[in-house]
Amino acid sequence: MRVRTDVAAVPKLFDYLVPGSWVDDDVRVGTRVRVELHGRRVGGWVVDDEVTPPEGVEPLPLKVWSGWGPPPPVVDLAAWAAWRWAGPISFFLGVASPRSSVRRLPAVPPPVVPPGRVPAGGGPGASDLVSVAVRSLEAEGSTILRVPPTTDLIDVILAVVDDPRTVARRGGVLVLVPSVGWAERLCARMVRRGYQATTDWAEARAGWPIVVGSRAAAWAPVPCLAAALVLDAQDESYREESAPTYSAVDVLTERARRERCPCLLTSPCPPVVTSAGRRRADLPVTVERAGWSTIECVDRRGADPRSGMFSEEFVRLARSVLDDPDAVAGRGPLVCFYDRTGRARLLACASCGELAQCTTCGAAVAQSEAGLRCPRCQGERPLICAACGRMRMKTLRAGVTRLREELAALLGVEVGEVSGAKGAGDDVPAAPVLVGTEAVLHRVRRASAVAFLDIDLHLLAPRFSATDETLALLARASRLVGPRRGPAWARVLVQTRVPDQPLLLAVARGEPADVFPAEESMRRSAGLPPFSALAAVSGSLSNGYVEALRQAGAGRAVTFSELAEDRYLVQAPGHGELCDLLAAVPRPPGRGLRVEVDPAAL
Repeated sequence: MRVRTDVAAVPKLFDYLVPGSWVDDDVRVGTRVRVELHGRRVGGWVVDDEVTPPEGVEPLPLKVWSGWGPPPPVVDLAAWAAWRWAGPISFFLGVASPRSSVRRLPAVPPPVVPPGRVPAGGGPGASDLVSVAVRSLEAEGSTILRVPPTTDLIDVILAVVDDPRTVARRGGVLVLVPSVGWAERLCARMVRRGYQATTDWAEARAGWPIVVGSRAAAWAPVPCLAAALVLDAQDESYREESAPTYSAVDVLTERARRERCPCLLTSPCPPVVTSAGRRRADLPVTVERAGWSTIECVDRRGADPRSGMFSEEFVRLARSVLDDPDAVAGRGPLVCFYDRTGRARLLACASCGELAQCTTCGAAVAQSEAGLRCPRCQGERPLICAACGRMRMKTLRAGVTRLREELAALLGVEVGEVSGAKGAGDDVPAAPVLVGTEAVLHRVRRASAVAFLDIDLHLLAPRFSATDETLALLARASRLVGPRRGPAWARVLVQTRVPDQPLLLAVARGEPADVFPAEESMRRSAGLPPFSALAAVSGSLSNGYVEALRQAGAGRAVTFSELAEDRYLVQAPGHGELCDLLAAVPRPPGRGLRVEVDPAAL
């Protein structure tokens, strides 16, 4: 048996013998084992079961059979992912393996067809959405289907599951959703309808017909894929933040391509990078427009500075929600979005006008409960001006905590705060009004209305992903509020100083597709993905590593740019050239190097 160990720094493969006492154990490609390596026992995976050791070499025996691991197609997929995102193969095999040992697989229950369940299809009576989804199964490869954010996609999933072409492939259907909570709720809904769905690793390995999960489920051990679906393909949670920065959407797309089965991606606003190279399926414009919330843009260019962050339109919306007894009780709280944590993010002395800066590193300091805190070096000092010694500061840029206090005084009701500073599992405050950072859009299930107090923070952000991020935020807010046919106060209010921005106009019409041609043209002219491939290299060892890349890439169409101290950008025409170069240059030993393929923050 050829074994890959889970020691990331040791990429070499080793040959071992299967002990004769293991006759009852199932040792195959993907099996998890423990072996002896340089005098200590380490974990690993069997990656080849037909190995002939070199003449004169007597391999050591395997020490422990640790249980079931990923099936052979996933083992091969891990090698591709290691090349694609410049990471160790053992990392991806670890993601594809169960968290604890699985030594026995459960029996697959017999198929059950509950009374009244009729296989879905694209025939007469089927909705436009189901019809378009089912047509995407006619060919192998991936299809991107743009659906409005308020659409319930369970009918699409069941249509794919019940389609005769899916049944004929005799495999499992793998469904990805952005979060674990969503996966559990979706799985429960399907079980209640009589479908055999699971989120469990062992049941997926045993061959359950429907497997639902979040990002890591792209590696779910489904023995054979019949079809794959990704809901909300634009969601950033599908991307691993720590290196290697893999994308579950791309992993599942490649997996479906290798297993020659269809892969359907749904999104209310698919990024240009996600749409590139995939077939597109569109709904009728009237259907898409009806599935977006009413969006009201408030022009803040001529606003009275004394009104702060709260426009007259916002106050009227808040009062209409709070004055209607059926609003908060039946639909949920009024949600206010402002993506800056803390009490005050930018301060100046009220006497001399000097900006409040860190005396150690010079960064702008923010107000905390104890005084002033530097977000860069974490240094703290009292609330005193370093220039004149006065203790009175004025707020130039408020944080969400300060806004909560102002909002409670303005509306005269309890206002809860939801921010990323709290754990993702914390309960949402039971208040009629919530204000928070992006966490509030993820942790609230429904809302009477959503107000973006300053959408320009995202819309005009100096990042090439600003358009994608803003569209995703508006789509999530629209999902919380519901479709246009709701009450008058059920709307998304957007405060901005660029009300004529094409993105805002397009979303207000319920036609986000109007934004994509200009975004694609901009990316093409600037040489940004998907028209190039990027990798960010950072860390104390980045200088030597980038120099080695320069030498290895001499004569190739690869460029190098210095972004900051110990941070570089590597750009190539495509992932083939970029990933081949990264794979050809060995990394220096040590932990002072980070390589991000397809960096999100640029």
